[in-house]
Amino acid sequence: MTAAAAFAGMRRVSPVVFKAGCPDCRGSFELAASALRLAIGATSRTTFYSFTCPECGSAVRKPAGERVVELLTGGGVRTLRLHSTV
Repeated sequence: MTAAAAFAGMRRVSPVVFKAGCPDCRGSFELAASALRLAIGATSRTTFYSFTCPECGSAVRKPAGERVVELLTGGGVRTLRLHSTV
C-alpha cells in the first residue's frame, strides 16, 4: 500500500479552538490549544488552566472542573500533573 492510498479516506481536521475571556480587560476571544496550559492537582482547588490574554497581556488562571479538564485534554491542551510531597 502506498502512502497516498493509506491517507486517501482521511478528511482534513480543523484545529481545536477554545473560547476564553480575560477578567482584567474583559476581552473575549478564541485560543488555540497551544495557547493554554492545564495543571491537574490532587484537589479541585489545585486544578486549573492558564493562558496569557492576547489583548492585554495579563496572565490568567481559572479553575478547571471535571468537564473542563475533559474538554481541554481532548482538545490537545498540554497538561501538567501536580504531585504533592508528603
